[in-house]
Amino acid sequence: MILMHVTHCTMDELYSIYKELLQNTSTKFNRFLLHSINWEPKLIGITGARGVGKTTMLLQHIKQSGIEKDSLYVSADNVLVSSVGLFKLAGNFYRHGGKHLIIDEIHKYSNWSGEIKNIYDSYTNLKVILTGSSILDLYHGYGDLSRRLISYRLPGLSFREYLLFEENLSLKPTEINDIINQKTDFRIDKPLMHFKNYLKRGYYPFYKEGDFNSRLSSAINAVLEIDIPKYLDLKISTIEKLKQLMQIIADSSPFKPNISKIAEMLKISRNVLPNYLSFLERAELVKSITSQTKGIRALGKTSKVSLSKQYKSHDCFIAQ
Repeated sequence: MILMHVTHCTMDELYSIYKELLQNTSTKFNRFLLHSINWEPKLIGITGARGVGKTTMLLQHIKQSGIEKDSLYVSADNVLVSSVGLFKLAGNFYRHGGKHLIIDEIHKYSNWSGEIKNIYDSYTNLKVILTGSSILDLYHGYGDLSRRLISYRLPGLSFREYLLFEENLSLKPTEINDIINQKTDFRIDKPLMHFKNYLKRGYYPFYKEGDFNSRLSSAINAVLEIDIPKYLDLKISTIEKLKQLMQIIADSSPFKPNISKIAEMLKISRNVLPNYLSFLERAELVKSITSQTKGIRALGKTSKVSLSKQYKSHDCFIAQ
C-alpha cells in the first residue's frame, strides 16, 4: 500500500510538471522536423546536439496534435522518474489510459534501452517518443532497439529557419545549387548582414534567451565533461586532452591535421589521436572532411577537420 501511495504521489507530481511545461510552451515558431516526422510508429527516437530545440518541439507536437490528455512528458534525469523506474512508470501511465509517453534526455537513465524494450513488448497500444543529446551513448542503445525504433535527427537552425525565427521571413526550402544558379524567386533585405549574424549565433534557438556565449560554452563543456566520459568511462586526464584537442582545432579550423605533430603537442600516442578525433566527431563537436580518393587508396588518407557547424558554420542555405 505504501509503495502504491508513493507511486501515485510521484505520478501526480510528474503530471503537474508536464502541464506547467506545456502551458509555457509557445507554438509560434516550429522547427522544420516537427512537420516531417511520421508520428504514427510505436517507438520514435529523436537525437540532436544540446540546445537545438528537441524538448520544445515535442511539447509543441503534443499541443498541436490535440493529444494533451492522453500524453505524459517526463525528463529521464528527473529524480522522480528514477525513484519509480521507467518500466513501472510506463505501466502505471498505460493502465490509467495513457497513450503517448514522451521521455526526454533518455541517455541519462541507466539501462534505458533494456527498459524501453520491455515497455515496447509489454504495452501494445502505448506509443513512446525518446530524445537524447548524448549521441555517443545513443549509438549503442539505438542498436539494441534497431528493429523497433524509427529514428530522426534534429540539427540546429538552418539559415532559412533563422530568418523565420529572427525576421519572421518565411522562405521555402531551397537547394544550394538553385541558389548558386539564381533559380530562386525570394528576396532578402541585407542578406549578408543576416548571414553574418547567423554564423555568429544563429544555429541554436537559445540565442534569443541572452548570454549566448556562456550557454554555448556550457553546452560544449557538458559534451566534453559528461557525455563523452560517461560513454567511454574516461579518466580526467583524458578529458583534459580532449579539451586541448578541441582548442587546437578551434585555432586552426579547417585544417589537415598532422597526426604526429598534434600527438606530440598533446603528449599522447600517435595511434590514440584518431580515436580522440572520432569521439569528438560522433559527439558532433567537430566535422571531418573526407578525401575524394576512392577505393583502397582512400584508406589511411587524413581528412581535413573543422569545428562542427554549430560552433563554426561554413554552410549557406540548407534544404530544410
